[in-house]
Amino acid sequence: MTASWVPVPSGSPFPVQNLPYGVFSRAGEPPRAGVAIGDHVLDLAPALRDDVFAAASLNPFMARGPQAWHAARAEITRLLTDPEQRAVTQPHLIPRGEVTLHLPVEVADYVDFYSFEQHAANVGQLFRPGGPPLTPNWKHLPIGYHGRAGTVVVSGTPVVRPRGQRKPPGDAAPVFGPSARFDIEAEVGFVVGAGSGLGRAVPPAAFEEHVFGVLLLNDWSARDIQAWEYVPLGPFLGKSFATSVSPWVVPLAALEHARVAPPAQDPPPLPYLAGGGSWALDLTLTVEWNGGEVATLPFREMYWTPPQQLAHLTVNGASLRTGDLFASGTVSGPGRAQRGSFLELSWNGAEPVILPDGSSRSFLADGDTVTIRATAPGADGVTIGFGEVTGTILPAAEVG
Repeated sequence: MTASWVPVPSGSPFPVQNLPYGVFSRAGEPPRAGVAIGDHVLDLAPALRDDVFAAASLNPFMARGPQAWHAARAEITRLLTDPEQRAVTQPHLIPRGEVTLHLPVEVADYVDFYSFEQHAANVGQLFRPGGPPLTPNWKHLPIGYHGRAGTVVVSGTPVVRPRGQRKPPGDAAPVFGPSARFDIEAEVGFVVGAGSGLGRAVPPAAFEEHVFGVLLLNDWSARDIQAWEYVPLGPFLGKSFATSVSPWVVPLAALEHARVAPPAQDPPPLPYLAGGGSWALDLTLTVEWNGGEVATLPFREMYWTPPQQLAHLTVNGASLRTGDLFASGTVSGPGRAQRGSFLELSWNGAEPVILPDGSSRSFLADGDTVTIRATAPGADGVTIGFGEVTGTILPAAEVG
């Protein structure tokens, strides 16, 4: 079993088998790249003697491509496991309690998919009662929408309740005001490191050549604004105000032992979506609402896999850029406690959720805090983690 000379507390999400990348700073110092190990951050620029890690985002390093990613991981692992490297490496370890974590990547483009059958079926039952739970295209292609890269924020950033048009049931005309049905979507995001040329489709088999790593994502959603606006062109203001991500990006290499076969796809996908290997992932997500766990989500139930999402994203010739982010869609399983949005968890308000203080919620109230965490099997039988993505709701801002 690979062991580090750095003390790693039992149960830490960041053993040496993980080594997620992030961007951090200390008071009075500029942001730069680091790797989490136990309760510390390894300052990579001086440890590896490479100024690419002195940048305020991971983008310059990610742009170097897969060979550089694997070489850096191997060297970091050597520095943290070889006792002879302790004397030269230890000065570059910083307690995590002394650092501020920043958005780890400069997001180029952001696409969110809709790839969990149970979530799509739940939403279909709620919004199209009496009709088929899935739309006719759902099992033929990974459905997605283009989000707003400029409002992707790091975990811990407060989220202001959005305002917009909404049309309450039975009202003759829409009204304007703060969202009254403010929701979460617990998701997993994939970060593109190596780009592709315009006009060149990326097949599923090339997934590992382009995707650098994985993070947690909360696609905050104003359901009432979304419901009024989304026909005919899909989500817009109900989604674009904020998307929160975790500060740590777990590299694909750390997830080899989490790979599982995806669920059977029926009908078989078209040839451009075939292949890509077993890149479904055995992740377990948890959702906490004001400190109480309300859902445990099985990511391995994902119908459309990340390689298929990437293939569909580029099949029309759309190019990839370093820093592109694409997300899984809401993670939901068959049980009530496996629903990854409050729309589903409360069944659109019909079954309110009881919180730790005894209060009940169907959607988010001002002051509420939501935290999403995830774990996965790692090498040597250990469990690795993704840290967390958390956000607290602030009241809507005044307009004008």
